[in-house]
Amino acid sequence: MNRLSTFALFALSTLACGAASAAATVSTRSIASATAAQLAQQTVTACSADGHNVTAAVVDRAGVLLALSRADGAGAHTPKAATAKAFTSASSRNPTSGMAKTIQSNPDAAGLAQIPGFLVLAGGVPIKAGNEVIGAIGVAGAPGGHLDEACAQKALAALKDQLQ
Repeated sequence: MNRLSTFALFALSTLACGAASAAATVSTRSIASATAAQLAQQTVTACSADGHNVTAAVVDRAGVLLALSRADGAGAHTPKAATAKAFTSASSRNPTSGMAKTIQSNPDAAGLAQIPGFLVLAGGVPIKAGNEVIGAIGVAGAPGGHLDEACAQKALAALKDQLQ
C-alpha cells in the first residue's frame, strides 16, 4: 500500500470508530425539578379554582416522580393514581385519555391496561418542549378524568414559556 492508501484507510477506520462511539450514548432532554414543582402546584391551583380537590404528579421523561402536590381534601387514593397516570403518559408519550378511548374501541389494545404501573384513565398528559416529550403530568381527584386533564392543560398553558 502506498502512503495515500494507508492514510485513507486510517481516516476511514477513525471515522467508523467515532461513529460507533457516538452511537453508544444518547442525549435527552427532561423537565427540570423546579419546573416540575411549579407545574404540579399550578395544576392543583387550576383545579381548586374549578372547585376540585386533586393531586398532581409530574414525572420526568422516564416516568420517575419529580413533584407531587396534593390539595387539602383530595382523596387518599389520588397521590398513587396521579403518579400512575403521569407514568403511563410519559411511558407511552401520549395522553391517557386517548389510550383509554383506544382500549374501549379496540379489544386488541386492552392489554395496555395490564402493563405494570399503568393506569389507563384520563388525566395523564405528556409535557412537551417543541415536539419532544420531556415529562408528563398526572392528575387525580376531579369528578371525571376529562376534568383532571383540563386542569393539567390549564397549568401547561400557564407555564408554556418555561417549557420551550
